Order: sequence, then C-alpha cells, then structure tokens
Amino acid sequence: MPLKVGVLMGGPSEEHDVSISTGKAVMEACQRIGYNSTEIKFEHDFESYLDNMKEQDIIFNALHGGIGENGRIQAWMDNHQIKYTGSDSFSSALCMNKAKSKEIAKENGVSTAKWQLLHDKNNSISIEMPFVLKPNEQGSTFGLSIVFNESELLPAIEKAFQYGKEVIVEEYIKGRELTIPIIGNETYPVLEIKPSHKIYDYECKYTPGLSEYICPANLKDNTRLRIQNDTELLFNHFGCNVYARADFILDDNEVPFFLEMNTLPGMTSTSLVPKSANAKGVSFEGLIRKIIMLSI
Repeated sequence: MPLKVGVLMGGPSEEHDVSISTGKAVMEACQRIGYNSTEIKFEHDFESYLDNMKEQDIIFNALHGGIGENGRIQAWMDNHQIKYTGSDSFSSALCMNKAKSKEIAKENGVSTAKWQLLHDKNNSISIEMPFVLKPNEQGSTFGLSIVFNESELLPAIEKAFQYGKEVIVEEYIKGRELTIPIIGNETYPVLEIKPSHKIYDYECKYTPGLSEYICPANLKDNTRLRIQNDTELLFNHFGCNVYARADFILDDNEVPFFLEMNTLPGMTSTSLVPKSANAKGVSFEGLIRKIIMLSI
C-alpha cells in the first residue's frame, strides 16, 4: 500500500497564495515518489477536514504564516492524534515570535541585532536610525520597512501594525543576506541571496529572475562553521523538529547576525531550501521524502 499523504495548504494568512504554490509542488513530488497524495485546501474551515485528515498516514503541512506557523494547527492535530510534518505547536509558536527567539539566541551567545518590541503606535523608540520595522509575528516581509529618517517613521509604523498587535524594531545591519536549512540534525549548504530590490521583499522572493542565489555561498571556513553551529544550537534550543531554515545577515566584520528561524520554509520553484538541497545533490523529491520519513 502506498503511503497516504494529505497536503495541507491555503489557510487564512497573507501567505495563502504562497502556501498554494508550496502545496502544489509538494503534491506533484509525492505523486512522482509514488505516494497516494490528497489535496486539503482550506481558508478558515480546517476543522471540517478532520475525517479526511484522519484517513491519511501523515499530513504534509504546506501552510505559511498565521495559524499554520504559529502552532495552532499543530496543537489541533496533536489533540486529534494526526501525524504531521515539521515542528510541534510549542516550537512553531516560539519561532514565529521574533522577539522571543532573538532573546533565546542572545542568551545562548548567538549574535543578533539590537531590538525593541512595540505594543502600540505611540511607544517611543530607543534604537537609533536606521532601523527595520516589522510585525513581530509575520512572514514573507509583509509589513516590513527600513526607516532611515523621521519622515518614514509614521508610515512604517502604520504599515507594520496592519499585520499584528506587536511590532519589532531592529537595528539595521547592512550586509550579506544568508540562509541555511537544517534537516534532521544536519545543516545544508549556506545560500546567499542577492535581491534586485533594496530588500529581499515579497516580489523578489516569489518572482523568478528578481534575485540571484549563490549556493554554496562564498564564505570563509570559520564563518560558515559559525553559521552552521549557531543554526544547530538554536534549532535544538527552540525545540524544532525535522526541518527549518535560519536567516542571517553577515556584516562587514564577518559577524553573522541571527534574524529568525522559519519552521515552515517555502517549497516552491523559487524557494531557498530546495536550492540548498540541490547544491548538496538532493533532488526535490528526495527532500520531500526525507521530510516525510523523518516526521512519521
């Protein structure tokens, strides 16, 4: 009997369309592998799919942002004894909270940019400009701005608070954008992103040709090892399971600054984890099979 894999996609977050792209890519890979895959696409009504989900051997969680990434779906599936890919509800919620994950990174000696959490639009900001303003619990750069002067501040605050009740202000560090997947207990090649825009925004992330990707990134051995070690340390301290992707900025002094850990990284044609896996000689099908086998 082929393995029955339900691919959970869509959801109510701003990343709905990206989730659909990931879900369809995973569905196609499962079919090529020989699994019996079922599409489970929803907007708000995931609970109505309970019977369908319980029929599957495992659910491949292809959601991004919102309830798929903040632990709510994971907790619900745990309560109904449904197996799923990736991290549990606790570590998903922790990694979705940028401020909490940065606090743990700092406590464990991992460099991370100075930050401040805003709970309303009138909080005073103690970090010097330029700084990055973004929702504390959001992905795909929704609501993100780099603020260089006072005239940009209010619009940036308004924009960020559209996507959440808390906003994180982070010291702006100019440098190289790096990302590194970890699958099982193994780090994959570090990938460097060179966006055509000033920041690696939504358009650059999901439009082929708007970003250049270098994998493996051209790094000094000690820098690469530090990034690998920091990623493994944080993956374990955050309680992550199966796979994730850590993002860093490398400054001019070769210091990698931890940004965030993504517990549900994208799996589309332009996504970063498949690019890194490919550089290691792992096909997309091999990657999907590995994630599923580690999750069962």
